[in-house]
Amino acid sequence: MTTEKINELKIKLEEEKALLEKELSGFGKRNTETGDWETVPNTDTKEADSIDEADRDEDFEERAGKMEALEGRLLDIVSAIQKIDNGNFGICEVCEQEIEEDRLEANPSSKTCQAHM
Repeated sequence: MTTEKINELKIKLEEEKALLEKELSGFGKRNTETGDWETVPNTDTKEADSIDEADRDEDFEERAGKMEALEGRLLDIVSAIQKIDNGNFGICEVCEQEIEEDRLEANPSSKTCQAHM
């Protein structure tokens, strides 16, 4: 893969990283000590009855699930950017062969070739 193509994919990864971080900030906040994202519950100042509390609990669980998926995607993207910076981008983590360019075009954070999906 050419250096130009890798640079294009890095830009794509950095753009997606920024979008994910923005979306994650709508669900929670980043822990400055660990770097992990933590779900923040929707807070409502009015007194809640048991139904409201159950709804809040359900909302929190839903937000936490979405956040977990987004954070997983973000970690994959950060890993791919690090691989570009380290010079080992596009190598399958299973067989250590090059990942197909069309696969990387579709998902630049791919960790494996098509044979090891």
